[in-house]
Amino acid sequence: MITIAIIVPFVWLAWLVLTEWVPMFPLNDLSPGNVRDRLLAAAINYPFPLLIAAGIAIQQTWSLVAAAALCGLIITGHVLSWWLPYFGVSSAAQRESYRRDYARTLKILPTKGHDVVIDVQHMVVGALSLLMLATTLTATLSG
Repeated sequence: MITIAIIVPFVWLAWLVLTEWVPMFPLNDLSPGNVRDRLLAAAINYPFPLLIAAGIAIQQTWSLVAAAALCGLIITGHVLSWWLPYFGVSSAAQRESYRRDYARTLKILPTKGHDVVIDVQHMVVGALSLLMLATTLTATLSG
């Protein structure tokens, strides 16, 4: 299980890199105008899975707890960025970012009556985030 827990953060990172830099419309909508925002998001997000994988690989209580806490931060960020806005709790900046960067992407949830709707690209991020949390907690509790 430790090996899987180390691999999952790299899968999560690979998905982010793929969907943030390789045009695959309508899964993503990469425009030249949002490169700066994508670079900032990369600088913030990409270290997390590396730290999580390292924390699991070190196999010390402190590193496993830190890895689990980082997973918790990722889940919190995902909920704050996508699910709360979907259910109506969003800022003007979130709504503008959504309109600019995600309004044309593939969605399976109802869009009517929602200013922000999580797209398939970010639903996969959410599922991978939950998987990463589950495998990290399993590694932590078995370690």
